[in-house]
Amino acid sequence: MSGIGTLVSLAVVFGQLSLLAFGGTNSILPEMQRQVVDLHHWLTAPEFAALFALAQAAPGPNMMVVSLIGWHVAGLPGALITTIAVSTPSSILVLLVGGVWHRFRNASWRKAVQAGLTPVTAGLVMASAALLIRSTSADWSLAAVTLVAVVAILSRKLHPLVVLAGAAAVGALGLVA
Repeated sequence: MSGIGTLVSLAVVFGQLSLLAFGGTNSILPEMQRQVVDLHHWLTAPEFAALFALAQAAPGPNMMVVSLIGWHVAGLPGALITTIAVSTPSSILVLLVGGVWHRFRNASWRKAVQAGLTPVTAGLVMASAALLIRSTSADWSLAAVTLVAVVAILSRKLHPLVVLAGAAAVGALGLVA
């Protein structure tokens, strides 16, 4: 069981991340990884990538990685703290700003803000993808599987589960480490 200091640190880190999560939890993965792996050393980069993969494979919201990180760091209290910390600040902000945002739905400044946030969100999600590729492609065979998966999804419009099954088969056959 981790101490109160760790739980407070988890709350502070994930509370701050909550306010940056334009586009969902996946958009803050690079900063989450930096905080969890590089600054606090709660996880290694491969552990972070594995928890993210587990969260994506499981049914439920894409923020499940947050709860898994909290669980890994501090058990059930950590999972509860991180989940509450990543949900509460952004929910309060939406509650406070939502009415104003709706009231000015036809205002030109609101449309400009939304137009500006779209590429920011796309860039954050692409940065997340790049981070996960670096964390999981430890050798040339894993990098090759990643490259083939990306090409297959983008060029053939294959469903991600088909690509995931193919990558799992390559791993099960022992073709990658």
